[in-house]
Amino acid sequence: MTGEQRRSAILAMLEGRKQPLSAGNIAKEFDVTRQIIVSDIAILRARGVGIRAEHRGYVLETSNAGFTKKIVCRHNEDNMLDELYAVVDNGGVLVDVSVEHDVYGEISATLGISSRFDADEFAKKYRASNSVQLSSLTGGVHMHTVSLPSEECYKRIIAALDEKGILVTD
Repeated sequence: MTGEQRRSAILAMLEGRKQPLSAGNIAKEFDVTRQIIVSDIAILRARGVGIRAEHRGYVLETSNAGFTKKIVCRHNEDNMLDELYAVVDNGGVLVDVSVEHDVYGEISATLGISSRFDADEFAKKYRASNSVQLSSLTGGVHMHTVSLPSEECYKRIIAALDEKGILVTD
């Protein structure tokens, strides 16, 4: 199989999938290294294919959500799941997280969290990594891009975050 055939096959694998597909799993399918798949994904992205890297793998970008909004939050490590659940339980998808750093400007990371399962998996991976949250750079303050199907969904999320004391409003 040529590289071009493999890249076409990768696209076919990603089409219609809602759950991310890891580079490792794709590599096993084609009996190549994970790094070859990472390179294939980079080539596809350079050609304009909307492939998003999430914490559990790759997904094709879709435009089925109504709109996106930025939400500013503040919490400590103990409230991370409360925040994630408040968004996904009310119909939103956490697209990314970002902080505004004094030296580096905006720093962001893709999340792609759309369910409690995703939130729990993210939390497990976070705990196992012995890392610190990106928001630790800014005293807990951070922004999420949230994908939303409706204005009502947005209002529910804002109310839930506000009730938990996580929403920053000023």
